[in-house]
Amino acid sequence: MRKLCTLALPMSILLGSPAAAQEAPDFFGAALCQPPYSTDSATALYEAAEKLAKADMSMLGAAIYTLPTPIERDGFMARAVVFAGMSVGVLLDGEVAEAAAARYGLAKEKSRLFGASSLGFARQLDDAAQDMREMGLISVVARQGPALAGRTLLTCEFVSHEDRKALDSQEGAAP
Repeated sequence: MRKLCTLALPMSILLGSPAAAQEAPDFFGAALCQPPYSTDSATALYEAAEKLAKADMSMLGAAIYTLPTPIERDGFMARAVVFAGMSVGVLLDGEVAEAAAARYGLAKEKSRLFGASSLGFARQLDDAAQDMREMGLISVVARQGPALAGRTLLTCEFVSHEDRKALDSQEGAAP
C-alpha cells in the first residue's frame, strides 16, 4: 500500500490537478478576435474572469477584472480584462493605441465616441469571420482616452447595425 501511495504522488505531480490541466483563458487572443466574437466565447471568458477576481464596476458600463498576473503579447502588457456591452478586451499598459494599430493592422476611427476616446483605431474582421453579420459587425479596436488613465483598451467589439447607424447619425458621420 505504501508503494502505491508513493507512486500516486509523482503521477499527480506529473498530471497535475484537473484545474491545472485546464488551460488558462486566452484573454489577449479574445481581445484580438481570435476566435471572432461570439456570445458563447464571451460568456466562457466572463465566467473564467469571475473566478479570478471581483469586477470593478466603477467605469460606467464596463466590468474590469484585474488579472492575478499580467499577460504579455507582442510587446504589450495587460493587467486587466474588460467586458463592456458586447465586447471582450484587455487594458494595455500605457497610451499605446498607435503602436497597437501598427502591430494589428488597424485604421484610424472617424468617431471619438462623444469625447470618450481621444484616439481610436479599428479593423473590421473579414466576411468569413463575421458569424453574426445579420445582427452586426465584429472589429478589433484599440482606443485610448482620459477615462482610461494612461492605458489603452484593446478589444474585440461587436456592434449591432442599429447601434452603428445611431452612432453615425449622432456624430454626423455618413451612414
